[in-house]
Amino acid sequence: MTVTGVEDVWRQESAHVLGALLRVHPDLPDCEDAAQEALIAASQQWTRDGLPADPRAWLIRVAHRRLIDQMRSDAARTRREVADGMARRLDDPDPAAVEIGSAYDDSLRLMMMCAHPALRRPSQVAITLRCVGGLTTAEIAAAYLVPEATMAQRLSRARATLKDEEFCSPAPDELPERIACVLDVCHLIFNEGHTRTSGPDLQGIELTDEAIRLTRMVRGILPEHDEATGLLALMLLTQARSCGRVDHLGDLIPLKDQDRSQWDRELIREGVALLEEVLPEGPVGRYQLQAAIAAVHAGAESYEATDWLQINLLYGMLAQVAPSPAVTLNRAVAVAMSLGPEHGIEIVRELLEHPAMQRHHRAHAVLAHLLEQSGDLAAAREHYVLAARLTQSVPEQRYLNRRVEALDHR
Repeated sequence: MTVTGVEDVWRQESAHVLGALLRVHPDLPDCEDAAQEALIAASQQWTRDGLPADPRAWLIRVAHRRLIDQMRSDAARTRREVADGMARRLDDPDPAAVEIGSAYDDSLRLMMMCAHPALRRPSQVAITLRCVGGLTTAEIAAAYLVPEATMAQRLSRARATLKDEEFCSPAPDELPERIACVLDVCHLIFNEGHTRTSGPDLQGIELTDEAIRLTRMVRGILPEHDEATGLLALMLLTQARSCGRVDHLGDLIPLKDQDRSQWDRELIREGVALLEEVLPEGPVGRYQLQAAIAAVHAGAESYEATDWLQINLLYGMLAQVAPSPAVTLNRAVAVAMSLGPEHGIEIVRELLEHPAMQRHHRAHAVLAHLLEQSGDLAAAREHYVLAARLTQSVPEQRYLNRRVEALDHR
């Protein structure tokens, strides 16, 4: 078995392992350390001997033993009485004693636990993406538009804070806040799968599928939660276009060039039905607004027939409900398509005054596209080149470099 194969198994099973350990020892940093040691052991043994019959049970057993050893070591140094009692509690040879059921239960329960009230929301989401979503520090940093070193420090501080906190299921009054965090995590996992931050593939279907499964479960538990329904609708409407986004070589196909007959009409129907169910119910949140935007795209017969004015209005509403650089950037495209490229260019140039956006390849790619539309080919080329240099995604690099080549031949 290859190291990549071990990492794929770990991505699927990490929530089970951490969830199992946290049931008997509510200390996330300790459990994370034990789980990582199990992963190291797996990468050594599995690459030599092959995949065991039950990888999850193997990982839990090894992590369980590492946690026992760690507790006993601590007991010998500074926490003898408490740690000895915990070690006796942990000393169960049967990994089934600490396993906690289905992947849905494991992942969702662990996400709820990571949304600890001792942390601020960005740190809750970041630590959950790392522990449950399996995203790298670099991927999480990209989601927050911060340098990787900054995100590493944030994660380190979050772990230090949680070191002194007990991990347990949330109290009823904590549930709304924790559910909100879970939805944010699911959304960011989906986004990373929809367009990978780095690597040879544009999409990571295993991530988008997992995000959809988790969101379906949240909605199953809380069917009247409008934003859970809105997020599920957004994911389905976005996922419906996945087959049309890449060609047979794995290269990116922009929205205007996609074959819409390849879009999954069943997912579109389900997403629209969810949206129609939830929109009349009350205050409209950001996920419902994003789903409405996705529904306009999904309902258009062609790129040219898209109701860009409606999308522009929806992004204006979204900017009031949940302002962010990403919302502003997307709105710039809608403004350009409905009112003219010069109006979108003005918005993006103002956005690029912020240092975080200067490092963001998509801002330069959008500006390049709008400049090309306006006829300023030299400036468009400059920003296409910069965008290609900034992105770590190979398919996006190839697409942006093709745009440069196309301009050079005009």
